[in-house]
Amino acid sequence: MPSKKYLLVDKCILPDYYEKVIEARALLSSGKVKDVSEAAKSVGISRSTYYKYKDYVFALNSDTECRKAIISLTLSHKAGILSEVLSVLSENGANILTITQNLPINSRAHVVVSLDISELNMDIDHLISALNDIKGVSGAKLVSIE
Repeated sequence: MPSKKYLLVDKCILPDYYEKVIEARALLSSGKVKDVSEAAKSVGISRSTYYKYKDYVFALNSDTECRKAIISLTLSHKAGILSEVLSVLSENGANILTITQNLPINSRAHVVVSLDISELNMDIDHLISALNDIKGVSGAKLVSIE
């Protein structure tokens, strides 16, 4: 799995549609608009632009700057795998906020973990890699980071 690289850049050098994607996401999460079509139209971008960039651009602010992350995992339905995942997270300074686990289907369970990563002692890409290295974990990926 190729490592993702993150950059912190001044928005003045970026095309304006990145910021508009963030605005559209804020409109959706606040409930000021009903759907993606309305949000995209309100900020002046296409729906396809919104969908193309929505998982890749994020706004930083002083209250939440790099403090929360959501990770999605697929686990084999065997005793101890989730416990090992939680241990790796805890050992690396991630504070677990919520865990959502679906019922296993075809011996696989989908798990979503939200984390406070303000005390994380490694970068998020290495954490995802460490989770993918656990026997019984497949498809660990970063869903969102704030």
